[in-house]
Amino acid sequence: MKNTLTKEYKELLRASLEARMHSYAPYSHFAVGAALLCEDGTVIKGCNVENASYPVGICAERNAMSHAVFEGRTKFKAIAITGGPAGKAAADFCAPCGMCRQFMREFCGKDFEIVLAKCNEAGEITEARIHTMEEILPDSFGPENLS
Repeated sequence: MKNTLTKEYKELLRASLEARMHSYAPYSHFAVGAALLCEDGTVIKGCNVENASYPVGICAERNAMSHAVFEGRTKFKAIAITGGPAGKAAADFCAPCGMCRQFMREFCGKDFEIVLAKCNEAGEITEARIHTMEEILPDSFGPENLS
C-alpha cells in the first residue's frame, strides 16, 4: 500500500467527489463516487444508484466501469473512490465491496490501483491510501483463468 498522491491521483479523487454529488441513495443515505482513469487518460465518473429492491442497485465503481465499457474503453489504470453519509464529508475510507472488486478484476490486472481518501468538510484530502488489485483481491480469478 502506498499513500503518496500524484497530481493525477489528486485530480481523480476530486472527480470522485464530484461524482458522489450525483449519488441516488434514498435508503442507505450513503453517497459514493468513483472516478475511473482509462489508459488513454479519459476519466469516467460513476455514483451509486440504489433501488427499493436492494440487490438491483449499482455501486459507483461498477457504474463508472460499465459506462467506460459502453464507450468502448476496457483498459484502465486506476480508480478513485470516495464515500460517506450523504450531505457530509467523505471522512472515512470507502473501499470497494467484494462484488466490485471482482467486477474490476475482469478488466484490470493485479497492478491496477485503487485510490481511497478521507476528506474534510471543505473537500480537502486529509489522508489517502493507494492499493493494488492484488492487495485488495489476493489470489483472484480473472479472464486468464479461463484461457
